[in-house]
Amino acid sequence: MTDETTSAAPADRRGIKHRWLQRRNRLRERPLVDFSYRVGVAVVGLSVLFVGIAAIPYPGPGWAIVFLGLAILATEFYWARRTLTFTRARYDSAMAWLRGRPWWVQTIAAVLTGAVVVATLWIFGVIAWSARLVGLEHPMLRSPIGLGA
Repeated sequence: MTDETTSAAPADRRGIKHRWLQRRNRLRERPLVDFSYRVGVAVVGLSVLFVGIAAIPYPGPGWAIVFLGLAILATEFYWARRTLTFTRARYDSAMAWLRGRPWWVQTIAAVLTGAVVVATLWIFGVIAWSARLVGLEHPMLRSPIGLGA
């Protein structure tokens, strides 16, 4: 890479950010549009956040979705920015703590995570539904709250 290419990249990013801030400031000048925009950000951000919270116990990007939802909210709300910073720091420290433990502690954490996944699948009736697909029926497989019947 030449010096011209490396110096052009930050300028482009500043330009995009600058244009975005100009558009956002124009929206702030119109109270009704600003309020509508903030409500839209709140609805989208909270929806993504709740999906992420529901996905935390399952294998996959649960925490990433939570952080994405908070980041969407943080574009407009100071409390969300603070919550994102706090939550991310706690998550990073918990993961660093777990990585520093012996293999058997990490195994116990994985088994407990698996137990939470199985328990929630059972509560939501997914286990009984899956068992019926292969011809298995047992009362213990049914959801205790009657889902998946």
